[in-house]
Amino acid sequence: MSMTSKHVQTILNGAIYTLKQIIPMNINIQSPSFLTEPFTHKEIGVLVGLTGDIKGRVILDSTSAIFSAIGMKMFGMNLEGEMLKSFTGEFGNMFAGNLSIQASEKQLFIDVTPPTILIGKTTLHGIDNAIKLPTIIEDIGMLTVLLTIDNK
Repeated sequence: MSMTSKHVQTILNGAIYTLKQIIPMNINIQSPSFLTEPFTHKEIGVLVGLTGDIKGRVILDSTSAIFSAIGMKMFGMNLEGEMLKSFTGEFGNMFAGNLSIQASEKQLFIDVTPPTILIGKTTLHGIDNAIKLPTIIEDIGMLTVLLTIDNK
């Protein structure tokens, strides 16, 4: 199935809806933009692959402090070390799973891969057709959502 602007809009709308559903705080979603250069991942994040009607990846990127603060708000406990890594992966699962449900309601069927945790500053090259969705979480900071869609 070829990628269309309708698919991009479906994924983008699903991502925005999902952020509002899974983050239990006020969020301010910034204007999305197309990525035109390699993406430099900050400190900790999670990558989940998308398969099915479209192929691509979702990357949720931020800092340990921000993921820990989200975890604190969601679970009432401080997360660090292995617990923080585990939570970051699970947060990626929650995001991708909810995104998949949102897409299916628009007749776009996607499955998700197990999450890959990204630790340390890394520059990701070879990502084409990426949409960057910066999200400011009130009193916490910035979480960047990167949506990549492969042309296949």
